[in-house]
Parts: sequence; C-alpha cells; structure tokens
Amino acid sequence: MTTHQSLAGVWLPLITPFKDGRLDETSLARLVRHYTAEPVDGLILAATTGEGLTLDEAETERVVAIVAAARDRALPMYLGLCGADTRKVVAALARTASWPIDGYLITCPYYVRPPQEGLYHHFATLAGATERPIIVYNIPYRTGVNLANATLLRLAELPNIVGVKDCCADQMQTFDLLRARPEGFAVLTGEDALFYGAVAHGGDGGILAAAHVETARYAAVRNAFVAGRREEALREWHDLVDLARLLFAEPNPAPIKHWLWRAGVIDSPELRLPMMPVSDALAARIANEMARRTGARDAA
Repeated sequence: MTTHQSLAGVWLPLITPFKDGRLDETSLARLVRHYTAEPVDGLILAATTGEGLTLDEAETERVVAIVAAARDRALPMYLGLCGADTRKVVAALARTASWPIDGYLITCPYYVRPPQEGLYHHFATLAGATERPIIVYNIPYRTGVNLANATLLRLAELPNIVGVKDCCADQMQTFDLLRARPEGFAVLTGEDALFYGAVAHGGDGGILAAAHVETARYAAVRNAFVAGRREEALREWHDLVDLARLLFAEPNPAPIKHWLWRAGVIDSPELRLPMMPVSDALAARIANEMARRTGARDAA
C-alpha cells in the first residue's frame, strides 16, 4: 500500500479518453504507457480532469483495471471520489475495496455547504471505512465550502488522512497550513499556475492537469528546487507558467485533450456533456504553441 511518505512530486490527474461515446480503451492503455515512461510520481483516476462525474460504475472499474494492467512500473494510483452524502461515499469505498488502487482522493462535499464539524465527521467517517490512505481535496470555488486549516489539522491526526490537494485559492491559508502541518502530512497543490510558488513555500509537489504536457519539465522544476538550484527551477518555470495558463484558457480538460489528440497520444479529443470541445480560437493557439515548442526543441 502507498504511504504518505511517497506523496510528493508531480502527480497526474489522468484524463479519460472517449471515442464515439464510449470509453476508448486503446487510447487509455497508450496514455498510461506514455506517462509511466515519464517522471510522474503517481496517477489520480476518474477525478475532475478524468471526467469522473460522467463515468458510470462499470466504466470507472474498467478505467482502473486498464491503468493497472498497462503500467510499466509500480506507479501508485489513487481513485477520485466525491459526494454530498457521506453514506454514499462510504458505499463507494466498500464497492471499490477489492480494486487495484493504492488510495483515494476525496473531494469536500459539494453544494450542501456543511459546517466545519460536519466536514470533520464526514472525512473521519470515510477514514474509518477504509484502511487505504486518503488525500482530502479542498477546492471551495467548486464545492461551495472551504475546509479550514484547523479542521484539516484535526483530520491529519487520523492515521490514513495522509495529505491534501490544496486548491483553497488563499495563499495565506496555504502558507499557514505548511507551517502548522504535522510531519509527513503532504500538501500538494492543485493550482497548476501556482506550482512554483507552492513548492517555494515548502509544498511537496502538485496534482497537475497541465503536466499532461511537458511532464518532465514540471518534474524538473521541483527536482531543481529540492536540490537547491533555485535559479534553474525559476528558468524552467518562466516558460511553463504560460503553458499552464493556455491549458486552462477554457474549461479543463478540453484543452488538454485537444493537445494530446493533436500530438497523437489519444485518438479523439471527445468529451462528455456538459463539457464542450475547445473553441476554434483556442485550437489555433494550441496549434501555434505546439509548433513553437517543436521548433524550439529542434533548434536545441
């Protein structure tokens, strides 16, 4: 089982490829082989970037099975879960207990906006329902509720609440968490365009959708920082930050899927409603950026 000590570096919230309305199993296996050859530290399956809310139970189980079989190395896999009914999330933990996953990324309950004590008991109940590690996903601009640091630090006392995907959108809250967290509790940013700053302030890495592109360079930013080569890390980041902005210029994961389709990694950029393909304007920007990066590599 994966432990919290390994929750560091660049984790990829893997997209889910579709074709003609169905799960594209061929592209998914190719995608996994592609990223297991890259310096990725872990995979998150069927989360927001993976359009998990549009997958039925059978499709989600199939995604896990394909990824587990296609890995070329023992890359840890966490399954994305969410829900506003604690009982249903507990049931999902039971249903997936035999699946070949290492842990869970579980989002704060959405829409219902529970109080902090409700958030604590929600996650404490989930932690008691599985022996697997849980990463809490705090993203208040999607869920409508912010998990306060005081509540998260109480949860960190539970043995299998091992980290947080931090999208609180408040840099002071993040900094205060990094100062107060217990040893071994991982803080991974989910704000791609803030990755450099998160690592600079002591974060352990990120769960980064944008790292589907230029994966090795995202890893290089953190590796250089950890090694004390801050100027090198900043040079890498100067180029990557605009890429992160481009890949979030329209709702995720449409731009990433379009890029990967143009690159031949997946066979279709298809999404499921209510998500839509990228606009013609963004498609042109992506094409230009791909050409620029290819030209820069060729020149080097």
